[in-house]
This record gives sequence, C-alpha cells and structure tokens, in this order.
Amino acid sequence: MLAILAEQPTHGFAVARAMSPDGEIGKVWTMRRPLVYRAIDLLTEAGFARPTATVASSSGPRRTLVEATPAGRRALAGWLAEPVEHVRDARSLLMLKLLFHARGGSDSKPLLTAQRERFDGLARRLAAATDEADGFDQVLLRWRLESTTAAVRFIDGLDG
Repeated sequence: MLAILAEQPTHGFAVARAMSPDGEIGKVWTMRRPLVYRAIDLLTEAGFARPTATVASSSGPRRTLVEATPAGRRALAGWLAEPVEHVRDARSLLMLKLLFHARGGSDSKPLLTAQRERFDGLARRLAAATDEADGFDQVLLRWRLESTTAAVRFIDGLDG
C-alpha cells in the first residue's frame, strides 16, 4: 500500500482497484476495499502517509488524495531492499518487492543478490539437516530443501 502511495498521490478507490484480483498489484496481493481504507488510515496515523488534496469524482463523493511522507518513503526503501525471510514469502512479498522495483524503474539486483544469499544459506542448512533426519522429518526437510533450491534457481534466472 505504501509503495502505491509513494508513486504519486492517489485516493483509496484507485488503490483498491489496483489491489483487486484484476488489478496489477492484485495479481500478486489482493485486498478488499474496506481494508484498503483502513490501511491508509493506519499509515496516516503512523506518519507514513498524509492527505494532500480533495478532488471531485464523476462517480461518487469527493476523493481524498493521499501520498507517502518522507518517513514513509524511507520505510518503503528499507522494505524494498530487505530480502524475505522465508521461502513461503517469496510468492507474495518477494513478488511485491520485484513488482514495485519494476514499476519504479529501480534496480532490483541488490535485492536479488541478498535474497539469493539468504536462500542459499537456508538451502545449505536444510541439506545438512536432511542428511541427519529420518522418517517423516526427512520427507519434510527434503520438501523444504527442494522448494528452497527452486527459489534459488528462480532468482538465478532473473539475475542471470
């Protein structure tokens, strides 16, 4: 949400449209309209967003434009640079980060390098644990190892 507000001042209805299942961001992460408005309120309360203007709408009430504050932009930059912790978060959070890097025209290479390092380290730890495990624990560890090495290959394909 903050990344959308950092691109340009916009209103909640436009954010909700972008985050709907048919929207560009909704392809990765969806959010229902009431939650969008609540999230904007929370970002505003936290000092990460602020209203900038109220504009007329041809299809309803006047709309309040909201933008990211300097503090919000700093928080966003930190989030965009930080690799995700778990492979399970790659489908959602890593994809969102890559989407916003692409939308903003910023270089995602540092993020991909850091993400590869994190997942590569995890893969090494999982491989060692898999060798030591047996029974269902080994099955589960093998699944996690395969998922992690697939994520590393995916990143290598983007980075290469």
